[in-house]
Amino acid sequence: MSWQAMALTLFPEMFPGPLGVSLAGKALQRGDWSLQAVDIRSFATDAHRTVDDAPFGGGPGMVLRPDVVDAALAAQSQPGPRIYLSPRGKPLDQQRVRELAAGPGLLVLCGRFEGLDERVIAEHALEEISLGDFVLSGGEPAAIALIDACVRLLPGVLATQETLAEESFEAGLLEYPHYTRPSLWRGRAVPEILLSGNHARIKAWRRAEAEAATRMRRPDLWERYLSRSAARTTTH
Repeated sequence: MSWQAMALTLFPEMFPGPLGVSLAGKALQRGDWSLQAVDIRSFATDAHRTVDDAPFGGGPGMVLRPDVVDAALAAQSQPGPRIYLSPRGKPLDQQRVRELAAGPGLLVLCGRFEGLDERVIAEHALEEISLGDFVLSGGEPAAIALIDACVRLLPGVLATQETLAEESFEAGLLEYPHYTRPSLWRGRAVPEILLSGNHARIKAWRRAEAEAATRMRRPDLWERYLSRSAARTTTH
């Protein structure tokens, strides 16, 4: 059975969006994975199909109603984790993406307005995930990003699996810089080592560049990388 993704959303027309083109789109057409967008509004019971209401305690904006979202969630038999994309969630990292891609699929609940009634999160034990310290107009763009990150890890989606091993975060480091033709462009030359043909030296250079980039740009990742390296040294 192919990997399955489901998005619960007020705007199902936003899917597949970017997921329908390029590598993810081709894999979708081949049946390597499947995508279903479910309209939350179809589970509203009143004539106006109301999905939100004013927050208790006052304040601006509206909140997604617990009864409507609960009905939408209860109607699904989608395998895998149930995820609510929220700025309050645990930051998404490549390790979690790998875990999700290795499973049967996932269900993503796309929030809107001021958010979702907290009781639904507790009732359905939703896993809250954040893409970063910023706020979007809704969960749909975040859901597309999350699903894309998972799909590209599925077997057969990328032409060569070796590509994955060289990427940022796979070894706990940011990726090394890349260069291609022409070797001299606007007075800027490609590093000589990359033209040497010495693969061992090139590999060492790339590792050093990855470490330098991580140390300068992401000191948090660098500290984690050093800790893991120290732990591996201790256990061996």
